[in-house]
Amino acid sequence: MVQYFNIGDFEFEVWSPCFCISAAEVNWDELGFNLVTTDYMYVMKCAKGDKFSEGSLLPYGNIEISPCSGILNYGQGIFEGLKAHRTEDGRILLFRPDENGLRMKRGADRMCMPSPSVDQFVNAVKLTVLANKRWVPPLGKGSLYLRPLLIGTGPLLGLAPAPEYTFLIYCSPVGSYHKGALNLKVEDKLYRAISGSGGTGGIKSVTNYAPVYTAIIDAKANGFSDVLFLDSATGKYIEEASACNVFVVKGNTISTPSLDGTILPGITRKSIIEVAIDLGYQVMERAVSVEEMLVADEMFCTGTAVVVNSVASVSYKETTRDYKTGPETLSAKLRKTLVGIQTGCLEDKKSWTVTVS
Repeated sequence: MVQYFNIGDFEFEVWSPCFCISAAEVNWDELGFNLVTTDYMYVMKCAKGDKFSEGSLLPYGNIEISPCSGILNYGQGIFEGLKAHRTEDGRILLFRPDENGLRMKRGADRMCMPSPSVDQFVNAVKLTVLANKRWVPPLGKGSLYLRPLLIGTGPLLGLAPAPEYTFLIYCSPVGSYHKGALNLKVEDKLYRAISGSGGTGGIKSVTNYAPVYTAIIDAKANGFSDVLFLDSATGKYIEEASACNVFVVKGNTISTPSLDGTILPGITRKSIIEVAIDLGYQVMERAVSVEEMLVADEMFCTGTAVVVNSVASVSYKETTRDYKTGPETLSAKLRKTLVGIQTGCLEDKKSWTVTVS
């Protein structure tokens, strides 16, 4: 059976024997950050040289892909991550999805791929949420995590952009990414990205993530939560953790590594900077040395998955630095404000949220 949805000026097809809207059978109190398969995924294809046009909702499942595809052979792919939150009155909100659409476009340009327009991106996300709305957790129990992918799926043998591309969105209800404050290990032998603007550290390329596995596995085997990477040029300055941006606090000043082509321009990072400034703090985007980090009063990480998460300690070689944690910290205040806006509990004075239903 085919059903049709209209969102704005866009019409979408839904292929399904039935469109299920009953409540999902999930124990929301035990929800972690693991994949829970939902009902539908969104798929849209585009040939090289063309523009994306129409997409469809399909039942969630495996996709068929050529062994010669660009994504499998040369890693031609990027992805995004964003969340849908349920409000106290049952509405569903997205948080700054246009920023994800813009970031995907920048990444696609760098990787020589066509990309959906920002409007196409946002409307596809809305449709995916609506089709899976029964999987959006109640307020305070988690969120619906959405993963948009843009990958080269057309076959080729030589090193070149793929002849066809697929834009796909799937989703999963999730709880907290990390339980409690983080204990970070500074990695001084392996690097996440090359320094400067010549590499791909500043985009969400799929090729950025598997190379950090070695460092993460080793760190977790030794009791750490995550790894903090340094710049590859000098090894003197902190950059980011495996999947989140970092901030250090000294007095009334908050510092975070500047966006120089290596640091991922996090949407949560960008939002927290604005929230902190509104709260009266001085925020500086600049190079932050390891030595400066080790004398900071507080440290925290930001990202779609982690939201805002306090850092309890950082270990660098033979030195371990402990930081303030708990409800009185700046990171706790920032998290409360951000989550309040995302869930409709606080007034959205910046028009950051988008209502889905």
